[in-house]
Amino acid sequence: MTLATVRTALPARARTRTPFHHHVGFWLIATVFTLTMAFSTLPTPLYPLYQRADGFGPFVVTVVFVTYAIGVVAALFLAGHLSDWFGRRTVLVPALVLSIGSALVFSQWAALPALLAARLLSGLSVGLLTATATAHLDELGRRARPGSSGARAAAVATGANLGGLGLGTLVSGVFAEHTGAPLHTPYLVFLGLLALGALAVFLAPETVTRPEIRPRYRPQRVSVPDEARPAFFTAAVAAATAFSVFGLFTSLTPVVLRGLHVTSPAVAGAATFVVFGSAALAQILLSRLSARTQLLAGLPLLAAGMSLLAVAVWTSGLPLFLIGGAVSGVAAGLTFKGSVTTVVALAVPERRGETLTGLFLAAYLGLSLPVLALGLAVQTVPPRDAVLGFAGVLLVMTAFLARRFARR
Repeated sequence: MTLATVRTALPARARTRTPFHHHVGFWLIATVFTLTMAFSTLPTPLYPLYQRADGFGPFVVTVVFVTYAIGVVAALFLAGHLSDWFGRRTVLVPALVLSIGSALVFSQWAALPALLAARLLSGLSVGLLTATATAHLDELGRRARPGSSGARAAAVATGANLGGLGLGTLVSGVFAEHTGAPLHTPYLVFLGLLALGALAVFLAPETVTRPEIRPRYRPQRVSVPDEARPAFFTAAVAAATAFSVFGLFTSLTPVVLRGLHVTSPAVAGAATFVVFGSAALAQILLSRLSARTQLLAGLPLLAAGMSLLAVAVWTSGLPLFLIGGAVSGVAAGLTFKGSVTTVVALAVPERRGETLTGLFLAAYLGLSLPVLALGLAVQTVPPRDAVLGFAGVLLVMTAFLARRFARR
């Protein structure tokens, strides 16, 4: 089905939508995207509280995080591309329902089995949401501003994604310091916000017309023109590298900070917020740079940021840890945005959601596998040694990717 055919097939109601409706819908979906991603990181500063309540160690924290990542990858692989067939809103609503279910479990129980179940539900939600919301924002942005390049939508989508991840840790860290029920109150607050988010999805315009003949179901596959596949897979590896940094901060920050003699949940939340906030801010301020420039700037910065983190952990320096986190966040944000912009440009319009799902699948594999390796490592070596090894692997990856992008 060609793009012209899709436009002709649009129902009368969809064709009468004005740019204003798409403009409002754009910001509604951006808000929903931010809220859902923020909800997914609420547990990060609270893991030490769960550990004290249920008596488990750092490796179990890693298992809990990997359970979330498994949910993300499973949803991306099995259903992340279905919005190209059934519509963006049709997939976004179940994604919000899963997050609401996760919030209900979190708000009622704090035992380990409930924690695992809630993280799995949250991961499934994020897996359904990320590629779908990114594609929806791109399409809403183009219709709100006909003739636009899509760079603004890409900046907002990646900003909502990463900014939301940072916001969640900051909010839950503050709740942990200033409320009497830190393992329940943040989830109750977000339960109400997510319910409003589901309503917002209904108010946003749909941008996809269902095909007359429903395609036969199949799991996710990457739909990229043959000549563009090398560029796609290089961008996917870059996204996985960026997300491995985010995985470090969203799973093991409290463990690393404990080695720096810091036990405050608010500081743990703020440290993670610095990473994601820096990533989102860099994407907004540098959104006009080309994808290649973002990638070539982000990769050396990523090497510098990880080097600072390694030094901070070895010298027990909290200020240097925060500076290294900020530099790593800027670098990972630029690298990820460059990857998203590259893939959006490569994608066939009617399969944009499917192609983006392939990118996010690679990114979340990068988020989970290194963190699992780190969790295993801290069982046998001090956290500072594990972080040093992690930084060394990332330095090798950034050198490889920088060479690949410099040649293109």
